[in-house]
Amino acid sequence: MEKTKILNQILKQKLVAIIRLQNKDEIDQVVRTLVTGGVKVLEITSNTPGYLDGIMKARNNHPNTIVGAGTVTNIEIAKKAIASGAQFLVTPNTKIEVIQLAHEHNIPVLMGAMTPTEITEAVEAGADIIKLFPAGPLGLDYLKTIKGPFKTVNFFAVGGINTNNAQEWLNAGALGVGVGGSLAKPIKTKTDFEETVNRANQFIKLLKPL
Repeated sequence: MEKTKILNQILKQKLVAIIRLQNKDEIDQVVRTLVTGGVKVLEITSNTPGYLDGIMKARNNHPNTIVGAGTVTNIEIAKKAIASGAQFLVTPNTKIEVIQLAHEHNIPVLMGAMTPTEITEAVEAGADIIKLFPAGPLGLDYLKTIKGPFKTVNFFAVGGINTNNAQEWLNAGALGVGVGGSLAKPIKTKTDFEETVNRANQFIKLLKPL
């Protein structure tokens, strides 16, 4: 799938589920649970043990789901993620070389940025989406203000997003959100499975276009 189609799917879905776990054996079950809940875009972070295998398995097992790599802080991680089949890259920092490499491989980048300078650098380098991070500490008013000079920028809010505030971030100007701990948790029991499926459904309903 080419970059434009992947990007359009991410923008359409408005939700990136961030999988960050301590145990590699938990990845497959969390992926299955989120997909069951209707999630179409998954990010497996590089600080999750076995994340490269996790990306490959998720793509093989769920071909209709977009699977990317997160916490891509440098070019070395980016290269490994792309080689393992990541369909998009997400960074917590502003690293221009990651954009260049991703675009060479025809995949989009959600680039972490916080300040006007970082946002400008990322946009000028071709970042497809600006991941406003950490969104929670910055707050809704920060996004509303920063949208003034950056009206045409595709912002996703990441950090501190939950079912209570997700819609507020969209109202403030974000085109979507990335959600980690309040959605993607280890699945150890049937109750865990059901609760995660329900949370995923909640997020999807909240973020649907009016």
